[in-house]
Amino acid sequence: MKLDEDRRRPEENTAAQGETPADDPAAQVQRQAQKAVQRETAPPQTRRRRSQAFQAYLIAAIAAFGVLAYFANTLPYFAIDLAITRQIQAYQPAWFDALMSWISWPGYAWQSVLITAIATLLLLALGLRREALMAAASSASAAVLNILIKLAIQRPRPSADLVNVVQNLKSYSFPSGHVMFYLAFFGFLWYVCFSLLKPSWGRAALLAYFGAMVLLVGVSRVYLGEHWASDVLGGYLLGGALLECAILVYIKIKGENTTG
Repeated sequence: MKLDEDRRRPEENTAAQGETPADDPAAQVQRQAQKAVQRETAPPQTRRRRSQAFQAYLIAAIAAFGVLAYFANTLPYFAIDLAITRQIQAYQPAWFDALMSWISWPGYAWQSVLITAIATLLLLALGLRREALMAAASSASAAVLNILIKLAIQRPRPSADLVNVVQNLKSYSFPSGHVMFYLAFFGFLWYVCFSLLKPSWGRAALLAYFGAMVLLVGVSRVYLGEHWASDVLGGYLLGGALLECAILVYIKIKGENTTG
């Protein structure tokens, strides 16, 4: 009788503590999954360092943007803006001209809305609901914030008497809406592909495409004469901060859904 009681005690203790018996297959799978997550999760000290680095970048980017916005509000352009534009526009082979136009094409108003809608629907069709939500939210946030800041700064765009202007746009110049959109949208898609997809040629192609769009859009905007280099820099600073916020929110939402 005492032996039977001893055999029952672990089960009784387990039941009293609200745990599932060890031979439960569901419990075994859950434990294995938790161990796998723990193996892939960075140590607390590493996570703290990464968080501090993110926060430091966010503060630095916003501070630098604030300084740049102040001067952009007082000057229509800087001397270095004019020098950079003329230097870039001095290189005019046909293939480069076509490339710069092609890079900028997705960033105009209607194209950006259409591309965002298509990408969002595609992500939803693939079952990536959180990714679809954040991609759309990031794109919309960049557009709204860009409009508000442009109305506040009211910096004129480059004029044809100073540089070659391919297309006269009616909106203000600072900061570059193209650059902000590309960072917030294409940058977020780059992060999704990098974090979710297994190494493959398709993943490499997507990373190369999204990365090239983000990197080259700044040169494209200056080459086409639709922005000054300082407008582009402002777009990269603010767009980078938006992208970082979108990634942090995405990670938090994804973590809460995984643990819940």
